[in-house]
Amino acid sequence: MTLNHSHEQLKNNAQNPDFDVVVVGAGFAGLYALHHFRNERGFSVRVYDAAGGVGGTWYWNRYPGARVDIESVEYSYSFSYELQQEWEWTERYPSQAEVLRYLNHVADRFDLNKDIQLNTRVNSTIFDEETNQWVIQTDRGDQVRARYCIMATGFVSAPNKPNFKGLETFKGKQYHTAKWPQEGVDFTGQKVGVIGTGSSGVQSIPFIAKQAAQLVVFQRTPGYIVPLRNCPMTPEYRKSVKGNYGKWRRTERKAFGGYIALDFSPAEPNKKLALEVSPEERRADFERRYQSGGLSYYNTFPDIFTTKEANDTLIEFFQEKMRERINDPAVAEKLIPKSYPILMKRLVADNGYLETFNRDNVALVDVKETPIEEITPNGVVVDGKEYEFDSLVFATGFDAVTGAMTRIDIRGRNGKSLNDHWVNGPRNYLGLMVAEFPNLFMLDGPGSPGAFYQPILLSEYQVKWLGDCFEHMEQKNLTCIEPTIEAESEWVEHSAEMANRTLLPKADSWYMGANIEGKPRVSLMYIGGFPNYSRQCNTSAVLGYKGFTLTDQTKTTALSLLQ
Repeated sequence: MTLNHSHEQLKNNAQNPDFDVVVVGAGFAGLYALHHFRNERGFSVRVYDAAGGVGGTWYWNRYPGARVDIESVEYSYSFSYELQQEWEWTERYPSQAEVLRYLNHVADRFDLNKDIQLNTRVNSTIFDEETNQWVIQTDRGDQVRARYCIMATGFVSAPNKPNFKGLETFKGKQYHTAKWPQEGVDFTGQKVGVIGTGSSGVQSIPFIAKQAAQLVVFQRTPGYIVPLRNCPMTPEYRKSVKGNYGKWRRTERKAFGGYIALDFSPAEPNKKLALEVSPEERRADFERRYQSGGLSYYNTFPDIFTTKEANDTLIEFFQEKMRERINDPAVAEKLIPKSYPILMKRLVADNGYLETFNRDNVALVDVKETPIEEITPNGVVVDGKEYEFDSLVFATGFDAVTGAMTRIDIRGRNGKSLNDHWVNGPRNYLGLMVAEFPNLFMLDGPGSPGAFYQPILLSEYQVKWLGDCFEHMEQKNLTCIEPTIEAESEWVEHSAEMANRTLLPKADSWYMGANIEGKPRVSLMYIGGFPNYSRQCNTSAVLGYKGFTLTDQTKTTALSLLQ
């Protein structure tokens, strides 16, 4: 049902919002927020999403080869024992289609669809200071009021649109991996160009290469590649997981990344230092993780993240492993990273990506030193040479972490624009709220562990934290909560300090906003680890929401940030 209200109707009913909570986004975080706030807390909730179905990024990213790089039994909800026991994952790492089936099952199982309005883009959310309510407007003409507004927009959901000279003149077909046609694409017999070699490029290129007559890959920055080693889920392993879910979930919540690579050889965090153990012990750890596959290196020796000499030992290992998979030494040198520390950009888990460049119909063009000059009606020009194509695929990634929110007109007190507030980077407190934007909350957003932690577990934690906060507000008859400017500044400084203790700033990654021209180069997410992050959030709540300003109709209480 679409809710349409005239301005006068809204003025007359201003004291009674249409909903207690409006959630923007129907991905993993938005669906759980709806379930928790409505089914477990009793609030009225409306969810808006621009897509034609639930799933968030997993609705849109239908490109060939799209797959999760965290194990299915971990990349899933933990809030329901029954859900964990009844759902049957078919593969170690689920495909996009299987993740989407899972999320549709969740929406049906918990009766969520009736409060989700799809095919609806939120254009603006404006805070009305007279009523202490958010006014949400959509592209379908909806204008509704809510006491709380929650941005569950995801950190990889705003596609980075290519901006090449002459792009509009290309006569062939154009595709972006983040907006793939639902009916799929058949490249049989075509000359295809793929621009971009991040995760979506690495996943899709092997599949496109098998169809295309010719494939040319344009690479700006190579990634460190580790085999995913996907396989069918065996009944024995599925039974083992379901019998141990409670213990494993507790371990995940203590782990830096929120996942522990359960399958085959569980990759428990290594508490030793790479530079303190023998070369043999160090290599044995690297090799065990390599053979297990996936992203378990994020639990390896902690000094890999902080010390160049330690990081170099893993780089040397990866370079050796990558060379073994590429036949042509000249091509191998182009595909092997040498300019930045490993793990400081997202490690890319592949299914035959490197071997694709051993095919006769695949060519690699390095555009780091000689960038793409222009797109012509027939193809792509690099260093004066025109490559002709029938189709172009843009695997150019996302305006990550902040992009989905900055594309919405969000205005807080005194009409302040969120874009203006974030002109030098995303200021926030605890990755949850922004000063001068009362009752506006973020899930998996900037300033949170986000990309450095299993996002589903993080959103579950944050939603429960917000649920407790909302109940506190109700019990105390409070109208607004917002961070103090001092608390926000201290959190931004603390987050930057934590990032600067690592090698993260040494890489031009989307973690640092470096993939988007003109975007401030700052650490977008909190790299201090989830245990440290959750401890600080819990401390604030226990101490009456320290670092926040709590307001009722007659008075304001401000509690400064813990020193």
